[in-house]
Amino acid sequence: MMARLVVSVHDVAPGSAVQSRVWLFELDRRAIPASLLVVPGPWREAALATDAEFAAYLRERQAAGDEIVQHGWRHSVGADRAGWRSVTERALARGAGEFAAISEQAAALRLRAGRAVLAEAGVTTDGFTAPGWLHSPGTLKALRAQGFRYTTTHAGVLDLRTGQRLAGPAFSHRPGGAGESLAAKVLANGARTVARMGGLIRIALHPDDLARPPLRNATLAAIDDCLAAGAVATTYGALLDPATMPAAA
Repeated sequence: MMARLVVSVHDVAPGSAVQSRVWLFELDRRAIPASLLVVPGPWREAALATDAEFAAYLRERQAAGDEIVQHGWRHSVGADRAGWRSVTERALARGAGEFAAISEQAAALRLRAGRAVLAEAGVTTDGFTAPGWLHSPGTLKALRAQGFRYTTTHAGVLDLRTGQRLAGPAFSHRPGGAGESLAAKVLANGARTVARMGGLIRIALHPDDLARPPLRNATLAAIDDCLAAGAVATTYGALLDPATMPAAA
């Protein structure tokens, strides 16, 4: 079975413009189309709605073949952080699980706000990824009601229209945390193993990873190894449409 590689650049926003461009430079060198997880709301003291230059950059990237994915709203702390959800949010969403425990109505408001900002920026999307891949049952209902095509979890990709699930764990780093070394080993070894087995490999790139050169180098080495093993680079949206999947080299 042909291995497929999806590389997603997370937290794409004016507040992370420099880091996003660095990651995309590396992906361009490898002819890898990226799934850009764009934070539509205000984040890190900047906002897409007021940054025409960054909006133009996103339009250029989409026109060149990258995919735009709505990534939460403000990438902020969730409203309900009691009990296990608080622990999960800190561990998986880096304190930004804004969709982890909200109602369908609250999720719908944030989804509409995000879509409006992206539309005003001149880019389109039918995919959604919650910060930390954490979304409530209400969020799933709101996504379906608003016509989103897919969402992603830690374990894979969910087609919201058909219910089909594409299994493929998301590999990412934990920069600066106690689990940094372990996460780096899991990313490198896990991605290579899935590539050899012919499965779906998902590698998530975050802006803060670039502050740790060993993590950056390990990630790029893992990507190169996946490509060398025959993995075909694609985007989330293309996974759900075989007609757009590139042929194996």
